[in-house]
Amino acid sequence: MVATPRSWVIVSTGGSESGQTLWHGRFGEAPSDALLAFTESLSFDRRLAAHDIAGSRAHARMLAKQGIVSAAERDAVLVALDTVDDEIRDGAFTFLPSDEDVHTAVERRVTELAGPAGGKLHTGRSRNDQIATDLRLWWREAGREIGHRIVELQTVLVERAAEAGEVYLPGYTHLQRAQPVLLAHHLLAHFWAFDRDVDRLTDALVRADVSPLGAGALAGSSLPLDPTATADELGFARTFENSLDAVSDRDFVAEALFVLAMTQVHLSRIGEEVVLWSSEEFGFLRLSDGYSTGSSMMPQKKNPHISELARGKAGRLIGNLAGFLATLKGLPLTYNRDLQEDKEPLFDAFDQCSRALLAVRGLLETATFVDKRAMAAASDPAMAATDLAEWLVARGTPFREAHRIVGAIVRNSIERGVPMDELVESDPALGPEAVELLAAGVAVTRRTTPGGAGPEPVARQLVKARERLDDRRTRLVR
Repeated sequence: MVATPRSWVIVSTGGSESGQTLWHGRFGEAPSDALLAFTESLSFDRRLAAHDIAGSRAHARMLAKQGIVSAAERDAVLVALDTVDDEIRDGAFTFLPSDEDVHTAVERRVTELAGPAGGKLHTGRSRNDQIATDLRLWWREAGREIGHRIVELQTVLVERAAEAGEVYLPGYTHLQRAQPVLLAHHLLAHFWAFDRDVDRLTDALVRADVSPLGAGALAGSSLPLDPTATADELGFARTFENSLDAVSDRDFVAEALFVLAMTQVHLSRIGEEVVLWSSEEFGFLRLSDGYSTGSSMMPQKKNPHISELARGKAGRLIGNLAGFLATLKGLPLTYNRDLQEDKEPLFDAFDQCSRALLAVRGLLETATFVDKRAMAAASDPAMAATDLAEWLVARGTPFREAHRIVGAIVRNSIERGVPMDELVESDPALGPEAVELLAAGVAVTRRTTPGGAGPEPVARQLVKARERLDDRRTRLVR
């Protein structure tokens, strides 16, 4: 589970040495309060603390392996890092106003605990490659969590599709009734949309699986660093090829934001349908009390607030993506402080999408489909119009002529108030045999093409969906 932010104590330094910045040697004056307030990132990047400590452990071991620090210094730093890790997990860690970010805070506390050895932890390392490493470590964990939540929602969609059996409802184009489809088919349409999200997610995680540690501020180091050693310890698949690119690359953040935004868009589309289907006008679905809300004024109301927020938050996540792309577009190589703007939109997108996946899953798991209402809406004889046209085509009539014949019958039925079955039976091109196509539930059984909405292709689709779920679970564990 990806750590969520928690409140930690920040106390005044009273001007102590521990309150100095990492860069105070170059400056003759202390940073202004306005500068610290505007540039700090500790309020949001502290959720990277565990990943920052993991990167520091790997870096310390590499420094000792390369003979840059002694084994005793390495051990002192590792013990201090363990203490800091425990303090942060327990909520006992004290942040100082001069801790402008989580990296500063961790290193400052390690130095307090380990003494001069702590001052060697940052050897050969910059906050530029450090934060890029931390964020990749975080996204690797967070991305897998999102993947599991998507698969959990897909599992519910498959289960509800299997339960639906022969229930059918109107399929829509332009929000106008078009042709009847099995409810299972409709639910599985959402399954495949989310499956593409998992595809995008796994691809994005592969591209993010690069360790920037060892790139330094931008140009590497004159010290004998071993980037491969730190990459291996941290579980990265590979190391960077270009130090300039390593510290400035935030493609992986943009990709993560797109994956999360696209997933939220798919949640929004489900949300829109639930809003429609649960209305009295449609009446295809009833929400459980546990996943709906009431009105502060109107006692009769049962509102689909999860669905509405799933729609609304899609706009928020799209904004996160668009805003971050705008931040990236004009940046010269390499690191610029603008890149501090990568974390808040990414953390927000993850939090919102993760919560939405959980909530929508519960909504769909507990909702009740009103089968009779849905099937009645899809049993209007006019919804078999395409089947009538195809019946004529199968008997040699050109499709355009068949379309004209059936369209005229539909128009006459509406304008003259004559039931369609009477007009079909009396039409010389159709007759009594074609009337059977208008019976309730017949049209949906005639969808036989692969991937279609009828019983046979949907049964095959369910088998494929279950196989895909098994594959997804296996891949996300890796």
